[in-house]
Amino acid sequence: MPESAVPLRELLAALGGPVGDGPIRVAAAAGGLEAAVRHVSILDPEEEPHVMPGDLLLAVGLRGRAAAGTVRAAGAAGATAIAVKGESAALREVADAAGVVLLSVRPEARWEQVAALAHAALDERPDAEPPDGGDLFSLAQTTAMLTGGGVSIEDSANRVLAYSRATGPDEADELRRLSILGWQGPEEYMARLRDWGVFHRLRTTTQVVAVEERPDLGIRRRLAVGVHAGGRWLGTIWVQEGRRPLADRAEEVLVGAARVATLHLVRRRARSAAEAGPTRESVAGLLGGSIAARAAAAQLGLDPVRPVLVLGFAVRADVPDESAQELARTELANLVSVYAAARHSHARVAPLGPRVYVLLSAPPTETVALGWAHEIAAAAHGHLDLVVRGAVGDPAPSLARTVAARESADRVLDAMATGGVSAEVAALSQVRPQVLHGEVQALLAEHREIRDPRLIALRAHDGEHDTEYADSVLAWLDALGDVRAAAAALHIHPNTLRYRIRRAGELTGLDWADPKTRLLAALLLRLPG
Repeated sequence: MPESAVPLRELLAALGGPVGDGPIRVAAAAGGLEAAVRHVSILDPEEEPHVMPGDLLLAVGLRGRAAAGTVRAAGAAGATAIAVKGESAALREVADAAGVVLLSVRPEARWEQVAALAHAALDERPDAEPPDGGDLFSLAQTTAMLTGGGVSIEDSANRVLAYSRATGPDEADELRRLSILGWQGPEEYMARLRDWGVFHRLRTTTQVVAVEERPDLGIRRRLAVGVHAGGRWLGTIWVQEGRRPLADRAEEVLVGAARVATLHLVRRRARSAAEAGPTRESVAGLLGGSIAARAAAAQLGLDPVRPVLVLGFAVRADVPDESAQELARTELANLVSVYAAARHSHARVAPLGPRVYVLLSAPPTETVALGWAHEIAAAAHGHLDLVVRGAVGDPAPSLARTVAARESADRVLDAMATGGVSAEVAALSQVRPQVLHGEVQALLAEHREIRDPRLIALRAHDGEHDTEYADSVLAWLDALGDVRAAAAALHIHPNTLRYRIRRAGELTGLDWADPKTRLLAALLLRLPG
């Protein structure tokens, strides 16, 4: 039997295990349950079915007698089984005659739930992943194996995102059975957990929380841990004890599983945000230069010949935690979208790389845009507890120059990141000298051939003899040759400064009377090393 194929009997155990009697049962199996299932296919009632030998077919949208023709076709093509809702005695007879196993799906069960379990049992990637699940099913199964319990992963609204298969009958208690069948914790039980303080502890700590057995409520003992990123509670991993006690290191395993789940849940939020705004992909393409201006204008409803302005925002990454940073960018993008839409009818927002941008067509004045940037940065701090830098770039004459407008905002954010600009929010026009200076310094730092060896030797002399000639020359140049002002800044006597400048000239042979020499010294003496 191929590695990706399993006997139908084994697959049905996986389908039924996690929820007691399961979301699916056998309605007719004249040929037995030993035939192999090699693939899971979802049948679209609007399309001609494409059936392969060994298929398990999920007849979504077909009920009762309406499924009879599809059941016959499945049997003729060699399918192993077909699952339907609303089976009947007549349909069972059709299935027996066609030589295909008929499976009945419970009315309250969701098709994506059945598909996810079947794909997991076959250890294959689904044609269409279960909503917001992905590798979380694999994580749930691995955690279940290591803890010896039944695992479910939920978001912060107690919606079930993924869960493990059970290892035997009667392993699931009433709470787990109802949660998985409904893909959400039943409110009656959730209210009790809130009353017991369970959710408060899950929200506010990263420690494992134990919920003791309550036979009167049909609840077995379970452990839970909150999934957190950047101080935010994203969801919970639950481990329910079955007929045997949990493994000795179950709590340690659960903590590790929460850390692995963090990035999955962060990216799930990011996907949801991206799907909520279908224009974001077009905006990002326009900002990045991968979509032509006229094509983007048609998609976004913008006038391609009107001026544009780009505002850029970046979360100050004080903690190098990938999941926390990704969550912060997602939440920032959502916040910026709301504020921008409230201020400007033609505002378009999209994240691009680590930053979030606002594209304004027919923009307001720079002063107004700068005020908006301040508001957004303040809101991010007040509502999301994020320190955000904001930049307003130079306006561009048309949509075709969007990339240049975005790059001008990036220049400000880059300067802020390196300390060249101390303000948290600024327009390029306000800080252009600082930005240009930082860019020139970066260019010189990249090209070591653009150095004067005499200045390098001066720095080396200071290091070897504990002198301060280089810094004294730089202070004098910054003061435009005003010896008294430079000496005061260095807290030395003016005559001491005059001596140092003269001595620096003697050691290097540099002529301080030459303006080009002074310009190069002012630039090069600022470079590290």
